[in-house]
Amino acid sequence: MNMTNIRTFAKLMGINPGKLSKAGLIKEIQIGEGNSACYATARNGECAQLTCLWREDCFGAAREGGASS
Repeated sequence: MNMTNIRTFAKLMGINPGKLSKAGLIKEIQIGEGNSACYATARNGECAQLTCLWREDCFGAAREGGASS
C-alpha cells in the first residue's frame, strides 16, 4: 500500500499522520486497531497474524530492515 493510501486510512481512523515514516504510521494504525505494533518485525517470513492488512508489505519491510519508526 502506498503512503497516500496509508495516510488516508490513518485519517479515517482519527490518526494524524504528521511526518511519520511508513513503518511508524502503520504501527500507529495497528495500535489504533487494538493490535500490537509489530509492522516490519516478522523474521524469516513468520507471523501469526494471518488476517493482518499489512502482512505482505510487512514481510518485505522486515527483509529490508525497515522496522524503524
